[in-house]
Amino acid sequence: MIVLIPAINMKRFLLLLFLSLHTLVFSQNDDKVTIDVQDKTIEEVFEIIESNTNYRFYFIKDWIPEKRLSGNFENAKIETILNAVLDETVLNYFLLDEKVIITENSIIYNDFSNGFFENKSLPNEIALEQDETEEKAPIFYESTNEKIETVKIGRETGTLSKRKFVIKGRITEKETNAPLSNVAIILGDGQTGTVSDIDGYYSLELPQGIHMLTTRSMGNTSVTKRVIIYNNGELNFNLGQNLEMLNEVVIESESDKNVRQAFAGVSQIKAQEIKTIPLVLGERDLLKVAATLPGISKAGEGSSGYNVRGGRADQNLILLDDAVIYNPNHFFGIFSALNPFTTGVVDIYKGTIPAKYGGRLSSVIDIKTKNGNSREFSGEGSIGPVTGNLSLEVPVVKEKSSLVLGARATYSDWILNSLDEESLKNSEASFYDVIAKYNHQIDAKNELNFTAYLSSDRFSITSDSLFAYKNRMFSVSYEKEFNRDLTGSLILSNSNYEFNIDYDSDFNNNFKSGFSINDFQLQAILDHRISSDHTLNYGISSKFYSLIPGIIDPLGDDSLIESRELAKEKGLESAIFISDDFEISPDFTINGGLRFSVFNALGPDEVNIYDPGQPRTEASVISTENYANNEVVKTYSGLEYRLTGRYSILDDLSIKGGYSTTYQYIHTLSNNTTVSPTDIYKLSDFNVEPQKATQYSLGVFKNFNENMYELSLEGYFKQTEGIIDFKTGATLFLNENIETEILDGEGQSYGIEVLLRKNLGDLNGWLGYTYSRSLIKLDSPFESEVINNGEYFPSNFDKPHDFSAVLNYKFTKRFSISSNLIYQTGRPVTVPIGKYDYNDSEFVVYSERNQYRIPDYYRLDLSLNIEGNHKIEKLAHSFWNISIYNVLGRNNPYSVFFVTEDGSVQAYQSSIFAVPIPTITYNFKF
Repeated sequence: MIVLIPAINMKRFLLLLFLSLHTLVFSQNDDKVTIDVQDKTIEEVFEIIESNTNYRFYFIKDWIPEKRLSGNFENAKIETILNAVLDETVLNYFLLDEKVIITENSIIYNDFSNGFFENKSLPNEIALEQDETEEKAPIFYESTNEKIETVKIGRETGTLSKRKFVIKGRITEKETNAPLSNVAIILGDGQTGTVSDIDGYYSLELPQGIHMLTTRSMGNTSVTKRVIIYNNGELNFNLGQNLEMLNEVVIESESDKNVRQAFAGVSQIKAQEIKTIPLVLGERDLLKVAATLPGISKAGEGSSGYNVRGGRADQNLILLDDAVIYNPNHFFGIFSALNPFTTGVVDIYKGTIPAKYGGRLSSVIDIKTKNGNSREFSGEGSIGPVTGNLSLEVPVVKEKSSLVLGARATYSDWILNSLDEESLKNSEASFYDVIAKYNHQIDAKNELNFTAYLSSDRFSITSDSLFAYKNRMFSVSYEKEFNRDLTGSLILSNSNYEFNIDYDSDFNNNFKSGFSINDFQLQAILDHRISSDHTLNYGISSKFYSLIPGIIDPLGDDSLIESRELAKEKGLESAIFISDDFEISPDFTINGGLRFSVFNALGPDEVNIYDPGQPRTEASVISTENYANNEVVKTYSGLEYRLTGRYSILDDLSIKGGYSTTYQYIHTLSNNTTVSPTDIYKLSDFNVEPQKATQYSLGVFKNFNENMYELSLEGYFKQTEGIIDFKTGATLFLNENIETEILDGEGQSYGIEVLLRKNLGDLNGWLGYTYSRSLIKLDSPFESEVINNGEYFPSNFDKPHDFSAVLNYKFTKRFSISSNLIYQTGRPVTVPIGKYDYNDSEFVVYSERNQYRIPDYYRLDLSLNIEGNHKIEKLAHSFWNISIYNVLGRNNPYSVFFVTEDGSVQAYQSSIFAVPIPTITYNFKF
């Protein structure tokens, strides 16, 4: 007899037919079998038959259903037993001598009866005159190159018992496993089909044969399956979201955002877009990338502050998930303390700041941690020369909640201890940061988020002092959609920053000292869509500050230092705000806002009252006033105006203008040129007034070549009042009467910013140029408090010319090169201009403050980026970054200073990186 397997493609059939003619001969076996089956699986029944007879079974294990059987067979034919065992399954069998071949769905035929080859592929309808018990021809289908899944439904029988068969099933969404209603299931002819009900179920009656079924649904992928129907059966569909279509919509809506949005002076950085930019020691750094944009700069390498449009570093509000980060840097600003693998986007407002933000004059840097993957476990990390970084995304409740965990640490201590240099061996330089975010989608209208963050630094490089500082924060936000036009957020946050210094010398003056600031803030914010033309954003906020301005304690039993702690400072900053995004016409949109802020300096406090006709010194104190705990010492308040607008001249050309006023009630006390980890924060109080700024801006924004290129030109002018500066030689730390060292100044800054960005193509990146001036005036009725004759002079961070070029070129999908070129005018310094001799020593006469400049700064960085292969099924996707920081080996001066040695004045220059720094970093994602 000839054996062949139907329901396969024709090539396989012909090959099997050829082999059958040469090797297979069928013979019927009439042996009887006696077995007893009690609560056994089908596979266990096969094993019983094999142990009691010479029959051997051949099958694929995955085909066998989990079905349990019971029965007693005495002197029964093997066919009788198999028919009973395989009843109500889709399995068939074929006997070849004492071999039992199990097949799924289809039958193995052993002869060619009449009409065997007549219906090579049966039509979708069977002739009505066909007898119900007529033998059926096997089903064949042609092999094609289409990647279409073939599914067999039901169990084939040798005769036609019905004209049509019913297939049933359920349609669900792949990501959520939720039922999908109103999904159309269409036959290949497009004329017939059915639709799923509200619970995702469907039923379809079809004739025996081959059918092409296709699903159609808005928002879900379309699936086509080749279905071979032998009998009644079940077919389920699991459809994914149509993410490709959604992504295209998002990209299109964002591509002209720079032209269409009302706010000017806004930049956005996405963490995934900066991975190829070469930075020092291969570290991805969101804030350093921000400093390559026009209007944002750093005082120099190794400085932890950022200057925005001529503002001081303490005038920037840096938020991580709505909580303040007071020092977002590790190791004097060389490394960022923000994990790029857990960060989603960074929004930077340097022009008109939205009314919901307050408390700083220059900018808001709003950093958002991304939500985790709620469907499957995933992660990302990097291994660099001095740091390791890892982030994990863990589903907690599938499709509802997730946890993002990020950690980064340095192994620089291990490197230092491995060096031969004895002084460096005893050094310490370590840091780490950890972050965790929990996101819970309660339902479609309610969402809960919780973020916690900690960073820590310790360093002592060939010195007798150990410096340590920490950031700690947490925030909880509850977001609710009341209806389609009204949504709200309730946010509670806490931030803490502290530093400590342990001084250990060979004398009996060892000590430990420190400072800390802590704040709690509660915000309630509503977004209300009044109409298609008006969208309101309004709310209230209140923040409570608590500062320990300074503390010192002896270190060791032999220390002669006495314990001392300055009185705690407390303050309450509250605000109410409202803004309206008003579309006057499709071409003209304005955003107007008001923010009324109030600051209360709180007791306990002892306040010095100074003679208004004299400079503030200890000698000019005329009285003191005492305030009880939480008693209001002084109240400051102000109405802040926020107005910005956009007028579209063309679809891809617009003009934007802005006007804003801002108040700042907290100050940084530092007589360093740049921000340092040991800077002290000071609240406004009876003798220290808040800072205030007014800014005007105007810009032109143009896109080219279907938004491939962006060009912007912005100008600004800003005036500032209440700027704190200090007298020469001022003592700031542990000073109970700090107001006696303060100079009250005013500032003026202006500039033009140009940005050309290419978003698409093998070559992409941006060119940025800023011409800006930052000036300060320190004038007073008292001659001892006048600097530079009371005229405007350059601030410490005034750098008129600032150019940057960040470019990336893709050779292939795996290989690319990146470059980072920076040029800046040298920063202002005060230098000796004369000298005189006194008591056989040489002393110097200094110029007016900030009259000269250090040499200009420029640097070129290059990197080669190598992506791993793009196979989908792999353990992890890798990315190599081979970079050289400061390719030209430029010895850029960080500062210059002068000292008297052996009776003569010597000039010195300090630099951070004076040679090229090569780095290899391995990144992976799984």
